[in-house]
Amino acid sequence: MSQNKNPISLDIKYVRKHFPALKNKMVFMDNAGGSQTLKGVMNRITDYLTNYDVQLGASYTTSANAGKVLKKAHQTIAEFINARRPEEVVIGPSSTMLFRILSLTISSKWKPGAEVIVTNSDHEANVSCWTDLKKKGIVIKIWKVNKKTLQFEIDDLKKLLTRKTKLVAMVHASNVLGTINPIKKIAKVIHDAGALLCVDGVAFAPHRLVDVRKLDVDFYVFSWYKVYGPHQAVLYGRHELLKKLDSLNHYFIGKDEVPYKLQPGNFNFELTYSIAAISEYFKNLHDHHFPKKLSEDPKKKLQKAFALVADHEENLADYLLFYLFSNPDVVIIGQTKSSQKLRVPTISFIHKKLKSSDIVEQVDPHGIGIRFGDFYAKKLITDLGLKKYDGVVRVSLVHYNTMKEVRSLVKIFEKIL
Repeated sequence: MSQNKNPISLDIKYVRKHFPALKNKMVFMDNAGGSQTLKGVMNRITDYLTNYDVQLGASYTTSANAGKVLKKAHQTIAEFINARRPEEVVIGPSSTMLFRILSLTISSKWKPGAEVIVTNSDHEANVSCWTDLKKKGIVIKIWKVNKKTLQFEIDDLKKLLTRKTKLVAMVHASNVLGTINPIKKIAKVIHDAGALLCVDGVAFAPHRLVDVRKLDVDFYVFSWYKVYGPHQAVLYGRHELLKKLDSLNHYFIGKDEVPYKLQPGNFNFELTYSIAAISEYFKNLHDHHFPKKLSEDPKKKLQKAFALVADHEENLADYLLFYLFSNPDVVIIGQTKSSQKLRVPTISFIHKKLKSSDIVEQVDPHGIGIRFGDFYAKKLITDLGLKKYDGVVRVSLVHYNTMKEVRSLVKIFEKIL
């Protein structure tokens, strides 16, 4: 059971009033596929389209003001992930697109025989963009999870690394297993071997504060629409590395013009402007719970807000995992413990006698949204022999979910499973 001892609990009523969609009858437990959107994000989209909807770079007042507010939003995003400077933040339409942009631009200088390591646990967004480089003579190696523990063994990685290894691409938290991988520890091994690390943080970022400097990553990507925001994504890259990448923009955009050279057509203005509301929300979450600490450092505010989130989510995961573990016909695919240090509350399982599709379809009429399938982690589902079950049943919780909702789902499972 959860060992959460934080004396302050998340005020769930305060949280939920910031998400308009939660007023509907639907219970959202497919959040790893996309979270509900903050009211503040919606407000900022309207604000931009009302007051700043012009082309940038002109000398007139509205254009100048639009440039200023977008520059500030870009700075806010950089501060949110603890990048050293805004130039390390590339904005794009999706994580898949940003991974592809990175693979195309970084590989142009690689010679045939260069090696890239991918995993069998990743969403395909951080796999196909690298495996497609085989056409250019790049050698692809696969780091596989231990089938018994469903963990990555660092010794296995060390066996794959050679002096020809250019980059390792891996996931921070699996969108199927929910397991949090020790990225900082892995980064040291990779850097000691002279290679770079590219991390998919899509399934991690909704649950924990991303600190790219603390993690010591070279590249880090995630999607804002899974972190309570719009359909935009962010690629962090060390500034010195981004400057070396080829440009995908017009010929007159210089190679030193980071991140613009990696944003062909530029980013979506109103959506980028709206992303700043996410940081604002978490800081307000801190202020609501710690009213005597309003002057606290912004970084500490974010850290303490996400600590509240992690505690709440651990309690939710604990209740669901305890039930699933007690059912002899259920096999949890991933970490069976609820500890926030080990996993996020993205919980997958199979039933020994039922197809995953049948289970989900029986839940649907109750107004609870969960899902089944491979979730684009096709290699993992195949390697674990789970295709015959129609993949896994996945329940993906976030901090706006309530214990009442989880109990309701468990009661339904008790009848179905």
